[in-house]
Amino acid sequence: METEEEASGQMTDEIYTNGGGDDDDESLSQQQQRRPIISGEQLDIEAYAALYTGRTKISRLIFISDKCDNVSMQLEALRMAYDEIKKGENTQLFREVVQKIDGRLGPNYGADSAWMDSVDRRADLRKEKLENELNAYRTNLIKESIRMGYNDFGDFYYAHGALGDAFKNYVRTRDYCTTSKHIIHMCLNAILVSIEMGQFAHVTSYVSKAEQNKTDLDSITTAKLQFAAGLAHLEAKKYKHAARKFLETAPELGNNYSEVIAAQDVATYGGLCALASFDRAELKAKVIDNINIRNFLELVPEVRELIHDFYSSHYASCLDYLGNLKANLLLDIHLHDHVEMLYTQIRNKALIQYTHPFVSVDLNMMANAFKTTVAGLQKELEALITDNQIQARIDSHNKILYARHADQRKATFQRVLQTGVEFDRDVRAMLLRANLIKHDYNLKSSRKI
Repeated sequence: METEEEASGQMTDEIYTNGGGDDDDESLSQQQQRRPIISGEQLDIEAYAALYTGRTKISRLIFISDKCDNVSMQLEALRMAYDEIKKGENTQLFREVVQKIDGRLGPNYGADSAWMDSVDRRADLRKEKLENELNAYRTNLIKESIRMGYNDFGDFYYAHGALGDAFKNYVRTRDYCTTSKHIIHMCLNAILVSIEMGQFAHVTSYVSKAEQNKTDLDSITTAKLQFAAGLAHLEAKKYKHAARKFLETAPELGNNYSEVIAAQDVATYGGLCALASFDRAELKAKVIDNINIRNFLELVPEVRELIHDFYSSHYASCLDYLGNLKANLLLDIHLHDHVEMLYTQIRNKALIQYTHPFVSVDLNMMANAFKTTVAGLQKELEALITDNQIQARIDSHNKILYARHADQRKATFQRVLQTGVEFDRDVRAMLLRANLIKHDYNLKSSRKI
């Protein structure tokens, strides 16, 4: 590999060494800092599910059973979902899980008709009671009682899986809110249900409404709104906006939003979106030097090491972490649809950063650093060159990438000529204006009758 200065050569040596398998020079302390990465096949479903509560816990378990190829993991996820549903009142979701189990877990995990009938009877009685109470409140015109009545109805429908009806009742409380705290509570309920329904346009709308009452927002509520906004941007594939929102999430969030996410998700979602969209300066300022996100990153050492390796140009190690994390990330209910795109953008940024400091790059060495074939690497580079993300040309015969540096002499002359043209235009305009004033020539627009 040919470089301009020794600094480039040092970077090459560092990258190339990292790409090899010889770790004799690595100290014991450095090896200890490298935490083992959990592969998709070894995912501890019980520990994973324990991070969440409520409906999202069940939804994530069902999602794992749908997306995972490992039969034992599928059945474990369905077993836990079955047990979790029976703690609540959602008979509709219970029927879906029983259908997915299809008798594979034995007689203890079948269709419990007695339980479903009991829950449905209690639900009918509860609904009738809530309707009578709400009608009485509306007759007496007590705003606070009416608000609480609609809120109770929203909770009732949410518990039974009728998310559309739950959303309508939560939103109806808006007309009866008397304080800004009531409005914030309504917005949080609407956001929760909207996330469950996948209606992220509503999430953005209600986050904005809640943020209009900043004086009554505590740190935990603010953190919830930041993460919800980031989730909406993620679903819209606006990864840079999503990263900024995730990284602004305060550590006070902790486990206080387990009905939507775990604290580890802040680091995972924010770290991957930042790698895919931030430049080096922004990555350093908003991720590596960010004390808030550092607390979250400590919970996910793999993502922390991945970010540091990327910033330090240890691309082989970085890509190893990405490869090992992929199986787990594909089982995440919110990240699943974005993993491939995020990975592609991260890899493209790594390729661009690798080639940036060099006049020429040996494609064989670069292929070793990125653990790919020369032919595959060449296709990736061709796509980036065509997309104007890398200013270079490829010598296909010698397998060398040559950077295209702009002709500074020619560029300087062009800037001088452009400045001269602009100066000539400005002087002519000033002379014309001066002559018009000198001869008292004013053109007044005729009045419209």
